Amino acid sequence: MLRKLRRVLATLSIVGITLLFLDFSGTLHHYLGWLAKIQLLPAVLAGNFVIAAVIVLLTLVFGRFYCSVVCPLGITQDLFTAWGMKRKKNRHHWRKNRVWMRVGALVAFVVLMITGLNTIALLVAPYSVFGRIATNLLGPIYRLGNNALSAICEHFNGYLFYSVEVWTKCGITLIVAAVTLALIAVLSFRYGRLWCNTICPVGTVLGFISRFSLIRPGIDESKCINCGRCAKNCKSSCIDPDGKKIDYSRCVGCMDCLENCSANAIHYRLRLKVKDDKPVDESRRKFLFTTTAVGTAMALQAQEKKVDGGLAVIEDKILPKRSHPLLPPGSKGEKHFAKHCTACQLCVSECPNHILSPSKSLERLMQPEIQYRQGYCKPDCTRCSSVCPTGAISRITPAEKTEIKIGHAVVVLQNCISSRGEICGQCARRCPTAAISMVKDPATGHLVPAVNESHCTGCGACEYYCPATPGGGIFVN
Repeated sequence: MLRKLRRVLATLSIVGITLLFLDFSGTLHHYLGWLAKIQLLPAVLAGNFVIAAVIVLLTLVFGRFYCSVVCPLGITQDLFTAWGMKRKKNRHHWRKNRVWMRVGALVAFVVLMITGLNTIALLVAPYSVFGRIATNLLGPIYRLGNNALSAICEHFNGYLFYSVEVWTKCGITLIVAAVTLALIAVLSFRYGRLWCNTICPVGTVLGFISRFSLIRPGIDESKCINCGRCAKNCKSSCIDPDGKKIDYSRCVGCMDCLENCSANAIHYRLRLKVKDDKPVDESRRKFLFTTTAVGTAMALQAQEKKVDGGLAVIEDKILPKRSHPLLPPGSKGEKHFAKHCTACQLCVSECPNHILSPSKSLERLMQPEIQYRQGYCKPDCTRCSSVCPTGAISRITPAEKTEIKIGHAVVVLQNCISSRGEICGQCARRCPTAAISMVKDPATGHLVPAVNESHCTGCGACEYYCPATPGGGIFVN
């Protein structure tokens, strides 16, 4: 019964958070946005220590339930593990705990986060890894399915679905997501929760805490018949059938051992009744407290088809070289954004204007930045600030957004159509804040755009609508 309950909760969790990343309408965020906020690393980075404390407290009581029920990457590993078990039953066995590898990976992760090398550390952060997989690999498939339904509805004069554009926002992120998924799939298929119990920093921290959990599975030696089925079906390889002991730092509370024990020798019960308790290792406890303190200090430091009227194909624009990245409105500066953003790309998938793309820069690899290729930042849109679970993008209202400057428009006269005496003025007509006006160039006498920087918010409408190609006549810097 416990195993079935765990599976039901895990299914609801993985389906909900996957839909949260795939939803392009923004509707589901009002109902499922809390699933992103209860992830451990985003909660710590956002300063939501109440959520982090609740997770730690529940881990002290029930063990690593978080890894089996809440963490989307952990549940993904279980799916590949179940596939492997169908191909070959009883495929697992007891393995010694690789403490040096787990501690080394955790220390490296913490050091990278503290020193500002977040982009490297976040390659193994579980929530971020799953977000990139869902956004870059599942997202296009989801949108193609939506477009197919849209075509069917349109054929029958229905408008239940509407077509959306399907495109790859960043090739590097797509490759990283694909390689990570392939690696996790192979490891999970063959070795179960190996990734979770050797590389994952969240799994390591919760593993140290779960060693002191009050309620956990225990082996009744008087009933055990030494069949070894529990160890052969343990995806964490944490059951020693000869010593009749369980390594609780690796046990994720999947309950598979309970279901597979034919002698009913394994029970989920209070720690005081479990006979195979290990003495408390004070050195590990000190390491746990030290790691938690370092993590807390780190968190406190931080917080197509294009045609001209259907007649001629338009040449693609060359993206302008900006002096600094354009960050989503609500970001509190580059340093704060870099320290808090986990590159989960929830804001990228949720942006209705399609202006957020993963960065290709090594300093900000896969973290979102603004590019005005597919649209511009509409004055009343604050979707990215409402979905960010880490506090990298502060929640703002449309009224507050009017006072935020993403950047300011810069005119490039040598590329501007109007500077050649042709009638254009698209940037002035499209500017929502009336920051651009057409003035006479004293040198040529032609009407050219001029920017009032005090009114410009850097929304990018001018850059997006500028018809000059390949180099735009105006861009946001």
